[in-house]
Amino acid sequence: MSYNFKPSIFFFGATGYLGSEFLILLARDFPGLQVNALVRNATPERRAKVEAIYPGINLVEGSLDDDAIIQEEVQKVDVVINTASSDHWPSVKSTLAGLEKSAAARPGNPPLYIHISGCGILADNARGEQLDNVPEYSDIGLDLKKCPPTNTHLESDIPIVEAGTRKENPIRSIIIFPCQIYGVGEGIQKTTLWLRFFTDFAKKLGYAGTWGKGHNSMNNIHVKDCANSILVVFKAALEGKADEGAEGLYFSATDAPKIPYREWTKVMGDHLHAQGLLEHPGTRPMPDEIVDPMGHYGWSLLGGNQYAKPERLAKLGWKPTETLKHSLLETMHAAVDEAWKTS
Repeated sequence: MSYNFKPSIFFFGATGYLGSEFLILLARDFPGLQVNALVRNATPERRAKVEAIYPGINLVEGSLDDDAIIQEEVQKVDVVINTASSDHWPSVKSTLAGLEKSAAARPGNPPLYIHISGCGILADNARGEQLDNVPEYSDIGLDLKKCPPTNTHLESDIPIVEAGTRKENPIRSIIIFPCQIYGVGEGIQKTTLWLRFFTDFAKKLGYAGTWGKGHNSMNNIHVKDCANSILVVFKAALEGKADEGAEGLYFSATDAPKIPYREWTKVMGDHLHAQGLLEHPGTRPMPDEIVDPMGHYGWSLLGGNQYAKPERLAKLGWKPTETLKHSLLETMHAAVDEAWKTS
């Protein structure tokens, strides 16, 4: 499809796992846009890597804590896309402040903000135990204020929805909630953060482990499908067909079998042990000195169940392809090898 409107974009997370994967697709379908990307420590090497993915991209030196830079940059563009840390409230606060000024300066033509959060909003505090009747949430009719209030991401997500529903200087807000993203990516960062966590812990302990007994599970999605889901929502928003504001909440998830943590960490542990990298095969609960420092954040994200029904993406005609070709367990060896090199 040809788009008459060529939006300018301010982008967070260009060097990350999901962000750089999305930029590959954006370059394929929307080459030549004005894209300004916030990049920390923008060395010539990092610049070259990002520019190789999206030719002509403009890198803005700065971090998520640079309030003045973020506010200034978001006022220059039509669209802000944030694939960086979903729990960094200061950067979201800076973004919303800049977008409010932008909305005031362009009445009737509010800027679009696509924020990537996560299904951690749904966590049930199972603490790795086997539970019956785990609640499954649909993104149609989802009310963030009815999610368990201590869950991750909500601190940033609720103000975004409020900005997208207020009467004075509203923005066009969309939040996408990926489930467990997996697979070796083609972008700059090759592996997902959660796998790098578990690989780092395994190096310290000599075995792969879980939060509690590891019976918890969640929906999963290949990184290429997750990046494509963002692209589909972005295109729908440009066409005026995307749900926004209170309705602009999208689960990026699939119906692929949910794999309990104790199962995929066993595959991980056996694989690393077979290579002589870990002393022990299999998996076991990790000790307090590993899990306690991450507190409720760790138990909620990595010890809870998160069951999501992605009905809004289905309305847009989105279907996963890579997840159906390559399951989480089938990709685990290659992903673990990559994570081991970088953790």
